[in-house]
Amino acid sequence: MKTLLMLAKGAMGFVWAILILNLFHPFPGVAAIALYIMTAFLFMMHGLQTLIFIGAFGDKLSLSKWEKSSILLFGIFALLDIRRKHMS
Repeated sequence: MKTLLMLAKGAMGFVWAILILNLFHPFPGVAAIALYIMTAFLFMMHGLQTLIFIGAFGDKLSLSKWEKSSILLFGIFALLDIRRKHMS
């Protein structure tokens, strides 16, 4: 399970790298616009996930700044990793 989570986080990191690259060096044509929309959507969804998780479990779990940031970056994959870490 840990290996799969690391692979998933690597894939999500690659997605973020492409999205951020598009911000500084836009891809040609309509691809840039689509990637801008995906960047905003992914950032909002992961931000919402982070806020909901911290709101629901912030007083029950002591999370480091990296764990909170990793939810914003990796979404559900970070949540699964945090669950694995704190439930074992």
